[in-house]
Amino acid sequence: MEDLDSSPELALEKDPFQLTVEDVYDISYVIGKDLLKIGGEPKGQSGRISDLQFKIVRVLELLEALVSQCNLNMEELKLERDNLKKEFERVLNEGARGDADQVNLGPDKQVIDLTDPDRPRFTLQELREVLQERNQLKAQLLVAQEELQCYKRDVGYNEASQDHLGCFPEEARI
Repeated sequence: MEDLDSSPELALEKDPFQLTVEDVYDISYVIGKDLLKIGGEPKGQSGRISDLQFKIVRVLELLEALVSQCNLNMEELKLERDNLKKEFERVLNEGARGDADQVNLGPDKQVIDLTDPDRPRFTLQELREVLQERNQLKAQLLVAQEELQCYKRDVGYNEASQDHLGCFPEEARI
């Protein structure tokens, strides 16, 4: 009979996050038993003990509600954890079988092998910008070449004029 009386008291020694609703009932039993001992003593304080009993009952009801909610939340989290483990194992198994290439990435998505030497390295927009810049530079080069030709002709004309003046100095001065 002593084992039955001592087992409810073990609930008071548990970690608060390990409590179950049954533990709250055990705590309630222990407190009720102690209150009956106190109430049985003839000291004339039964009114104060009665008020204390109602407060203790209310605290135990709150504790029961909190423990119930905590247990529900813990069960939900365990289920979610188990589902995530299953999903993780499924994805791992698919990857091990080589199904990783068939992963659904959604629309407008592409898987690129980073070790492939022929993989695209630039976006289309970057290529367009490079081509546009190349065309601008070509145009500038053509303009510079034309200016160079003009300067060469001017230098050649001036040299020819000076040679001409050098050959016929009297005629050029008149």
